[in-house]
Amino acid sequence: MLAMRTRRRRTAALATAVVLAGLAAPALTTTPATATATPTPTTVTPTDYDSTYYKNAIGKTGDELKSSLHTIISDQTKLSYSAVWDALKNTDQDPANSGNVILLYSGVSRSKSLNGGDTGDWNREHVWAKSHGDFGTSIGPGTDLHHLRPEDVRINSVRGNKDFDNGGGAVAGGGGSLTDSDSFEPRDAVKGDVARMIFYMAVRYEGGDGWADLEVNGSVNNGSNPYMGKLAVLKEWNDEDPPDAFEERRNQVIHDSYQHNRNPFVDHPEWVEAIW
Repeated sequence: MLAMRTRRRRTAALATAVVLAGLAAPALTTTPATATATPTPTTVTPTDYDSTYYKNAIGKTGDELKSSLHTIISDQTKLSYSAVWDALKNTDQDPANSGNVILLYSGVSRSKSLNGGDTGDWNREHVWAKSHGDFGTSIGPGTDLHHLRPEDVRINSVRGNKDFDNGGGAVAGGGGSLTDSDSFEPRDAVKGDVARMIFYMAVRYEGGDGWADLEVNGSVNNGSNPYMGKLAVLKEWNDEDPPDAFEERRNQVIHDSYQHNRNPFVDHPEWVEAIW
């Protein structure tokens, strides 16, 4: 591993500005003449759900908090893998161009119509690699929008099923992402997003609904085991890159329009430290 990159903490507003300022469309990007309007979610603050959705979790810590959140977020509507395509066109819509989505690792704004498996297309990236627990694309963890994001086909392949850690060489077209033989480091503006998606999966899937018990650990090279690392690094990323407007909107759209559950670590990033 190369040396850890300089830690950077952003405010939500700065993170949003960095994402939007750094967008660069590839040659194959097109913008439709007319864009389909998508619903605008209700504006909320993190505490709006404390007296309702999270009422049984407030005041708890450690395993008690994790267990309570698991019960809360397990009440969800599940999507088919094919339905994920259209959902991502809404959840990850470019706020500056309603005909495009923002790609997770690269930060590129790309036409919603360029979804597929060819060079220049974007596809469905499982942030918790689907081989880590062997759930594939089955309904459940394989189709959970809280960890599925649009990404360029090639960069998705570069990430593969690697765990997350600091260091490595630059990923071409990766927006500042790095990789080496056993890990992937996303661009700074979405490090917290990645961490909170991983922590969501570790709380949502506890082995009680026919799928593996997913857990975050301190390792890389986890392979097909139901683990994802590195815990210490993911905690740092959660702290350094707090939720921004894009991530908060995404959480709200998933709750309002699709799964009707929330990522509690977007609403309360401090709960990461309270559990881990």
